[in-house]
Amino acid sequence: MTAVATAPRRATHTRPLRVTFPRLLRSEAIKILSLRSTWWSLGVTAALSVGISFLIAAASSGMDGGFPAATVLLAPTQFTMLVAGILGAIVVTGEYSTGMIRSTLTAEPRRGAVMLAKALVVAAVMAATTVVIYAVASVVTTPMLSAGLDWSQPEQSLVPLVLGATAMAAFTLMGLGFGFLLRSGAGAIATTVGVLFVLPIVLGLFTFAGPDWQWIVDAGEYLPSSAASQLMSPGGEQLVQGAISLAAWVAAPLVLGYVALRSRDA
Repeated sequence: MTAVATAPRRATHTRPLRVTFPRLLRSEAIKILSLRSTWWSLGVTAALSVGISFLIAAASSGMDGGFPAATVLLAPTQFTMLVAGILGAIVVTGEYSTGMIRSTLTAEPRRGAVMLAKALVVAAVMAATTVVIYAVASVVTTPMLSAGLDWSQPEQSLVPLVLGATAMAAFTLMGLGFGFLLRSGAGAIATTVGVLFVLPIVLGLFTFAGPDWQWIVDAGEYLPSSAASQLMSPGGEQLVQGAISLAAWVAAPLVLGYVALRSRDA
């Protein structure tokens, strides 16, 4: 018998196909906008914003023409920030609870890209929704106010509203970061509500504790809710402080969430 020489097989290495970032953005947009929880959150945000703005405008209409229009439109943020943060949290924790996150990371192994795509989509959705809410609330409240938005003075109209939409997007990103960090819907929502709503109340109680505890009261000015108020105040003198504080509160959970996403299995 004669041996038949065979050519050695070359090792072939197939490189995993990667989803392009625009396609990843489109995929995340489809997932987020197809969730009923997303539309419920946006609907609650709209109802609270328009309703509270209407009540404030009606209650203040007899007070020298009422509050400034920008103040009326931005006042509900102290309540709607909770819904924005919760939306960001459930966008992530919902995928972990259903196991869909494993399919997402299989299709796109670059975990940083997945997180970035989710962040961009959910922030854009909340910012766009906020702009629409401001438009509707302006139409509803203007007849009760002596003057509507004066677009000739951007620092009293356009700038606060743009910063208001930015703040709402920031709260959503904060919840998103807690979602990636904790991976639990209950835990992420509780942490988000605690930071945005409970913590300011707790620090505010030290107002009655005397001058020795004033530093705790002062620390409350750097919480996300206070930072957003400083950021959105028309012609506010603490705009820079508010912007830096809010950016820090957004960056911290996002960075920690990214570390958790990279270091832990899905």
